[in-house]
Amino acid sequence: MTLWTRISDALAALTQGESLTAVFDKLRSPPERSVAFAIAVIALGAKMAKADGQVTRAEVTAFREVFQIAAEDEAGAAKVFNLARQDVAGFEDYATRIQKMFDGQEGTLCDLMEGLFHIAMADGFYHPNENLFLKRVAEIFGLPDASFQALRARFVPDAHPDPYTVLGVSADAPISSVRKVWRELVRSNHPDAMIARGVPPEAVKLAEKRMIDINRAWEAIKEAQG
Repeated sequence: MTLWTRISDALAALTQGESLTAVFDKLRSPPERSVAFAIAVIALGAKMAKADGQVTRAEVTAFREVFQIAAEDEAGAAKVFNLARQDVAGFEDYATRIQKMFDGQEGTLCDLMEGLFHIAMADGFYHPNENLFLKRVAEIFGLPDASFQALRARFVPDAHPDPYTVLGVSADAPISSVRKVWRELVRSNHPDAMIARGVPPEAVKLAEKRMIDINRAWEAIKEAQG
């Protein structure tokens, strides 16, 4: 079964009257967490795309980029996305269920937030309502503000990204501490590590841009500190 077949089966349970809680409870085991992750990006991404008042082709395309959707799965993925994007209402319930499922797994929740930032910036404009939406989701996820600001610094081009913010370290941190954080980020963003924490293989491409940003920040700090 493809990822999209499994997602369709899970969403079919919702349309047949099964509660959201019951559906997510079935997706708690590691093999099915990739389905839960995908549904979270679909639901939250679609609802966020509507948060700025319109859903653009660029945002739908960005969603497809997150998952590297195969041609044979495009119709099913589009149907799922269209169902989820009807309005902004209800996103907090999805965010709460996902937080409970991945409780204590900040890396997975940050992976999900990264997919949402990618969709938010697809049209080249970071709408204030998208910022409010993402900040609220991050709060529900229990992510530290530093993690949210690091993601925002990488994706939103309203200022040159501060390398310390990107790595989530203070500007007065010794180079040895910064190096330790950088190495941990490189290790935790390896594709195998991402898949192990429930990110679908289809979405691992997210790590490519992340690794570029992480390494660029580290190089900038090394150069600045000599």
